Amino acid sequence: MEYRNLGRAGVKVSAIGVGCNQFGGKVDRDGTKAIVHHALDLGINFFDTADVYGNRGGSEENLGAALEGLWDKVVLASKVRFKMGEGPNDIGASRYHILNGVEASLRRLKTDHIDLYQIHEWDEAVRVEEMMRALDDLVRAGKVRYIGASNFDAWQLCRSNDVAEMFGWEQFVTIQPEYNLLEREIEHELVPYCAWANIGILPYFPLAGGFLTGKYKRGEPPPTGSRGEFSPYVKGLLTDANFDKLDKLRAFTESRGHTLHDIAFAWLLNNKQVASVIAGATNPEQITEHTTAVGWTLSTEELIELREILQGQ
Repeated sequence: MEYRNLGRAGVKVSAIGVGCNQFGGKVDRDGTKAIVHHALDLGINFFDTADVYGNRGGSEENLGAALEGLWDKVVLASKVRFKMGEGPNDIGASRYHILNGVEASLRRLKTDHIDLYQIHEWDEAVRVEEMMRALDDLVRAGKVRYIGASNFDAWQLCRSNDVAEMFGWEQFVTIQPEYNLLEREIEHELVPYCAWANIGILPYFPLAGGFLTGKYKRGEPPPTGSRGEFSPYVKGLLTDANFDKLDKLRAFTESRGHTLHDIAFAWLLNNKQVASVIAGATNPEQITEHTTAVGWTLSTEELIELREILQGQ
């Protein structure tokens, strides 16, 4: 396994991280434990969850049970921002909700700290100063070790860190955006800013909801039980233009003895600003599959060819 710095932080995380959004829902407690322990056996040390995952808390509860006695072996990330109750303050990035949120997460995880605590989404109703001061207080209290953002635009991330720098507070060391071979919007502003500021990128949806595995076929209904049956996100990807790209990507990878799954991860990891690729799993076998691309370094010529494929040339 390859390990990379968590952005400007000194801690090292595995190049492949486990996305835990299915824990506590589709994956029960025993299943979570099997996935977590298999990931650890493969050298993965980075696990990403959120308070809202698993029907509001189930993912953190399952992880707390699976990681008992192993906290010194992992780097754990969680998030706060989305609705966790029916009250007016059970949502958002206010000081009130952040402080309540971290205490609830710590109880569910059965730990005294969270390694990377992330704001799940920008909250335009809360002043940046309030949000960043609350996070700084958590770091100073030892309940959080590093802070990160998720689904922020470049200007929102920049503004947050500028305010923190001005007051001498902790700054975001990571950003978690959607990023894959088909979704490259962040390359316009967010990626250049992260490279300049040395902020680690933690891509989610690396396989575009499974589309980049090749499981969906042109002109055929989605496989039974797949996301393509119900997910508007996946259904929106099932276009002739995307299938044309997929066919070319398949030819590219097969000629090199790899799979579509491999190139989805190798392409992301080629960007050295990517600290870890967040990959979900519902069984241990998927974790093994996620790790096969680690170590595949793309040449300049291969990157040029891939760029032409993605641009539809």
